[in-house]
Formats: sequence, structure tokens, C-alpha cells
Amino acid sequence: MRTLTAWAPEGCPDIRPGMDLSRVILDLVRRNNLTPEDLDVFVIAHKVVSKSEGSVVNLDEVTPTSRGEALAEETGKDPRLCQVILNESRAILRVRPGLIIAEHRLGFICANAGVDHSNVGLGPQWVATLPADPDRSAQAIRRALEEALGVRVAVIINDSHGRAFREGAVGVALGSAGLAPLYSYIGKEDLYGYVLQTSVEALADELASAASLLQGQAAEGTPVILIRGARVEIDAGGAKPLLRDPARDLFR
Repeated sequence: MRTLTAWAPEGCPDIRPGMDLSRVILDLVRRNNLTPEDLDVFVIAHKVVSKSEGSVVNLDEVTPTSRGEALAEETGKDPRLCQVILNESRAILRVRPGLIIAEHRLGFICANAGVDHSNVGLGPQWVATLPADPDRSAQAIRRALEEALGVRVAVIINDSHGRAFREGAVGVALGSAGLAPLYSYIGKEDLYGYVLQTSVEALADELASAASLLQGQAAEGTPVILIRGARVEIDAGGAKPLLRDPARDLFR
């Protein structure tokens, strides 16, 4: 019988710029009496990664451009926030009062280019942006954890994104290290012998979403999740294969 087990270690401190997040995670593991094993997966909320790396912005220090002012006029949002969103974006895709859908500079399609006020903790004028390079961040954390723990682990950095045709947000993988983010069933047979032609599972996104159930969105204070039992294939690459090639995108 296959099982998937997840733990949400408690007691995470308030993360501040410059803190060593790998040390924080190792301390959480120790204080919660967890013993990571080979092929376990650590899923880490991007907000604590962004904060530790200094990917935060004080809106009081932002001067909006004319484009930022125009976006603010169209959406009713703070012009300074609109400027940060523009700075983080390749393109603004959809706009209406109270809503901005952007293509982030790393290729993610999401509201506000991932710029967010929640759980920053530095004051009401501060916002967090997505990590500068989530794959690189995941790889650095993975190396530190493996060196300290003596086992092979994977790391996913996740965020919650909305979906174009369904209500509600789900967890997605912004960055990863140590696992293949996609699992292909192509060439495998189903229960009745049919050979699958196109089935590819977004494994990293599914694990990111499972972790989100324990991380929560508000004051839970559990940004680090340990998952055991996933179908992990060791892979040195990151999460970029999850982004659909624009040439194959039928919706933009």
C-alpha cells in the first residue's frame, strides 16, 4: 500500500533579511524530533526564502514612473505598489479595477507578479517579491541540508497562484532541486493495456500544493513542510520545465 506522509514542524522564528534559512530548517527538524530519510522532500514557502534573501521592498522608497501612475489609475492600487509590480514583470497581461495579472520576469503568470504584503512583518509599507532565482535558492538549501543530514533530499520552493478557469489558489513550485519536476507516463500501460500517449504529471506542483494544505495562508507559522513517500526521481535540474513554452500556449 502506497502512502504519502507530510509533517509541518512548529516553532519557526520570524525570518528576517540575512538569516541563514538552512540553519533555521535544520533547527526546526531537530526541535520537532524529525529524522529525514533518503528521497524526502522539503517544501518551503517562498515568503521565508524571499525575506531571508532580502527580496523585500519598502514602498516609501519607491518613486512611481508615469507607467506606474497610469496602472494605479486603472486599477485603484497604490502607485508605488504598481511600480514594484512593473519592475518584477515582463508584461502586464490583464488589468481591471483591483486586479493585475502579469507575466513575471521568470515566466510565471500570476496576480501582481507575485508582489505581496502578507506575512512580511517589517511594517505596513513593506512588500515581498518572489525570490530572485528560486531554482538557485532551492539548490543552495538542498546542498546545506544534505551536508548536515547525510541523506539525499529534494527541495521545492512554493507559492500559491490562482488559476485562469477555476476559483481559488493552489500551491505551485517556483523553484526546485533534487527531483525531476515532471513525471512522464508516456509509453506506460493503463489497467487495460492502453499505452499512454500524452500523460505527464506536474509532480513538483502537486507536492507544492499538498504542502500548502499544511502551510496555510494566514497565521499558521509553518512555512517548512517535510514530505515522505513521493515518487521522486533524482534530478539536478530545477522547476523551469514546468513553464509551458509560449509557442505551445493556446491561451495567450
